[in-house]
Amino acid sequence: MNCYVHNIPGRLRVKTPRVKRNRASARHVEGLIKQLRGINSTAVNITTGSVVVLYNPKTITCAVILNTLENEGFFDSSRAVSCDEYINEAASKAGQLLGKILFGAFVEKAFEGSALSYVAAFI
Repeated sequence: MNCYVHNIPGRLRVKTPRVKRNRASARHVEGLIKQLRGINSTAVNITTGSVVVLYNPKTITCAVILNTLENEGFFDSSRAVSCDEYINEAASKAGQLLGKILFGAFVEKAFEGSALSYVAAFI
């Protein structure tokens, strides 16, 4: 899983594999970020690996928050993808899955009632 970053001034979302299904890492991230000046709130979802930070952009920048996460090993900027890249990757995977499902249904329908389907039933 790549790291995903979405930032609008005052709100940062980071998806990171380090906190997914890891309650101890999630607590560590929350504590780490809450120590920074200018943080309003932090929410970590261990099911999705998502960290949402609400911050005061006049006091702290997104870059400072990301650097803090990276220095502690919770974020890897070299593996970070943008919102568009993340959506494109998800859509591509969904398209591939849909293609497999449709192909399987087509093949099943094509062989329905044929002698080959009876042979396949015995195998």
